[in-house]
Amino acid sequence: MKLYLTGHAYRYAVEQILMVLFPGEKPEYPDAPPEERERFCTSALEYGSDAVTASAQIGWDGTSAAGESRCPLPLPEEKLERDRLLQRILKQAIYKAAVEILGAEPPWGALSGIRPAKLASKALEQGSTEEETRKLFREVYFVSPSRTELALDAARAGLAAKESLRPDEVSLYIGIPFCPSRCVYCSFVSADVKRAMKLMEPFVAALHQEIDCAAGLLREAGLHLRTVYMGGGTPTTLSAGQLDGILAHLQDAFDLSRLTELTVEAGRPDTITPEKLTVLRRRGVTRVSVNPQSMEDNVLQAMGRAHTAADILTAYQIVRDAGIPAVNMDLIAGLPEDTVEGFQSTLNQVLALDPENITVHTLALKKGSRLMLEQHRLPSGEETAAMLDYAWSALRQAGQVPYYLYRQKYMSGALENIGWCKPGYEGLYNICIMEELHTILALGAGGSTKLTDPATGRIVRITNPKYPKEYIERIDQICTEKRPLVEFHRALASRA
Repeated sequence: MKLYLTGHAYRYAVEQILMVLFPGEKPEYPDAPPEERERFCTSALEYGSDAVTASAQIGWDGTSAAGESRCPLPLPEEKLERDRLLQRILKQAIYKAAVEILGAEPPWGALSGIRPAKLASKALEQGSTEEETRKLFREVYFVSPSRTELALDAARAGLAAKESLRPDEVSLYIGIPFCPSRCVYCSFVSADVKRAMKLMEPFVAALHQEIDCAAGLLREAGLHLRTVYMGGGTPTTLSAGQLDGILAHLQDAFDLSRLTELTVEAGRPDTITPEKLTVLRRRGVTRVSVNPQSMEDNVLQAMGRAHTAADILTAYQIVRDAGIPAVNMDLIAGLPEDTVEGFQSTLNQVLALDPENITVHTLALKKGSRLMLEQHRLPSGEETAAMLDYAWSALRQAGQVPYYLYRQKYMSGALENIGWCKPGYEGLYNICIMEELHTILALGAGGSTKLTDPATGRIVRITNPKYPKEYIERIDQICTEKRPLVEFHRALASRA
């Protein structure tokens, strides 16, 4: 889509809202005006005597529509607040034009951010009532009533989690970049075991070195771990002995006296064995993910999975037999070759297993995934929405409640990912990372540390190399680069 900006330079904000409203349209900034029947969007800001007016026009295959939004003068003096206000009315104007073109209101309205619950949490913390927050979502951002309630559900869980945290607590993420094979929708940097076997041992050795480094930094900064999350990739691609060594090292190196949650993504059923689950239970793991994504064998095959739905049932029973207190199961709505009926069957089978958590993702078409290159029948946005509608109804009837959510670029139907749980089984790590409640210290390949100041929202990122080989080769530098954690948290402590 050709974009034309007048009177402002908020290019990113315009691209964000158009990406949500017209997924798949790539922005272009031509010098010449659009030709007949071309797709384009004009976005303008005009300052009047008493207000600033944002206007937009969208051309779409021969049809066009216009939208307008205004805010009164004077604008806030603080630049960040001024920018936010101007970007908001620009998005509102584009949204109003887009709704005429689309003939329908998208469920998340003019919201383009990935963390809708943060907006609700902020409003509630600043003294707004829930009814006033609903009005903000509907009248300012045009969010549907159902998505507004979802944001409020997640905000309540987020505020309760925030209340439970102490200022000297942080979370730890450990990234294990190996999988048995690569799913077609996956864009994560992970190496399948057949090609990367020779890297696994040196990777684990480097990880042990980073664990020692990270533990020393936390002691120096006077910090304690509240949650640990081992993800990937698929951590249970490692052997039982390797898992045991890593978890034992965590117990020896860190002060775990305040730890309330230790999650390991077992993810792929073809990596789950009784021996590995015995290790996880013995080392204090409280939550394990068994992620079927689908219980339809033809969908699993289209995804590139080497297991069947029957294998998922076997893996789930192994986890239960090990005595893990909480089990999460991930599903994806909108997978290749899936249908509304197939997704409903999947969810019904998973609900019959009675896990403590069920996370319902919406398929996102990610750059770098095989799905972008291969030809598959994908459910339409309307079909994906019907899958989620069914999930909402069935999960609430089963007594599960939404406790965190996030959105992604290029997501089918401009929808969302939702974490559901039985009351009392909220995943604290998931809330902390999505609501950015405190620092997440990340180890392993692809780990992204986020030093977080909860009072101001300031975040400093320290990113590990994505690829296992690069991670192994640069481990000494990686440890050195984490030194800012100490000064960052000392500054926070001195201000308290």
